[in-house]
Amino acid sequence: MVAALVDRRIPVEVAGAGTKRGCGRPLNTPATLSTINLRGITLYEPTELVMSARSGTSLSIVETELASRGQMLPFEPVDLGPLLGQKHGQQTIGGVFATNISGSRRVSAGSARDHLLGIKAVNGRGEEFKSGGRVMKNVTGYDVARGLTGSWGTLAILGEVTFKVLPLPDNVLTLVYSGLTGELASELMCAAIGSPFEVSGTVHLSEALVARLKTAGLDGAGKPLTFIRIENFTKSINYRKQKLKDLLSAYGTPAELDLEPSLKLWGELRRLSVFPHDSTHIWRISTAPKNGAKLVAAVRRHMPLEVMFDWSGGLIWIEVPATADAGSADVRRAVASFGGHATLIRASEAVRRDVQVFQPLTPGLARITEGLKAAFDPLGILNPGRMYAAL
Repeated sequence: MVAALVDRRIPVEVAGAGTKRGCGRPLNTPATLSTINLRGITLYEPTELVMSARSGTSLSIVETELASRGQMLPFEPVDLGPLLGQKHGQQTIGGVFATNISGSRRVSAGSARDHLLGIKAVNGRGEEFKSGGRVMKNVTGYDVARGLTGSWGTLAILGEVTFKVLPLPDNVLTLVYSGLTGELASELMCAAIGSPFEVSGTVHLSEALVARLKTAGLDGAGKPLTFIRIENFTKSINYRKQKLKDLLSAYGTPAELDLEPSLKLWGELRRLSVFPHDSTHIWRISTAPKNGAKLVAAVRRHMPLEVMFDWSGGLIWIEVPATADAGSADVRRAVASFGGHATLIRASEAVRRDVQVFQPLTPGLARITEGLKAAFDPLGILNPGRMYAAL
């Protein structure tokens, strides 16, 4: 199919289930190529902690099969579907790796890219190729499989992915701190994740976002909340919990959520349900954890916002009012001052067409990106302009 498009010089939108169609620059292509019918788990070796699946396989199917064997995807992929007006649980496993969007457990387990072992794919020349395999080993040359993660379908179309999995934790407990400012919450989360007590998730919500949570047992009383997650064996959790409470005593006495409410809470955070589908605009910013609160304060000087800190403050989700430019200039200035990358995740087509959706490239990175595009997709037929107007 790609070879036929190449012969006729027809640009094409590359999609899976289409759950992220509302993210990125709008496309205007005469054709759409979907992987949604490339479905099925082709390999699963629970004892080897490895799975292969065709790229159109629903993430929910992958996770259901893993859960039946007491295993999981370690990087806890975020579901952007509900944020963009789609149903929860529809995204494909190929889309997960094509966008490299990882959840709260990334701070302890790594990103989607870190767990990709191999791919089968088709480039923009219409050529099939493979990269990687079923095991992690040192090789000479380029790690093409991981290099394609985060390319949003602009370099190649994934046909099959092979990835590492891990056992599910036996138990989960969440410590809940109330009333901390963004700066204090970042200090708390950094201290927790930097401790030897194996914290697997750290999130802070502003008070308005706390009010949108549905998890029972959370009484924010109009205050922001900060969550620290610890997992694994119950005996180990009890020991680490007490050590963490002692270590973090200067930040107050936390409430505790046991297994069921913890699972519900982190499920909500993973679905980004605190940002319901609405007319507001959503930015996703990555920066150094120590700079997160300062960056948010710089943006807040120019516009009202609600914020969710993840990755100890290194990942920031910001909700801002719908404006003609989504506050792009102010966000970009703040990121330039404190360092990092900002992506406009949700906005109208008109806004996404007029502003830079992904972080603008430096001249050096632009040359590398252009070279990669020329190597994988010389005619520019795959998702043209999805990430950058000229690519």
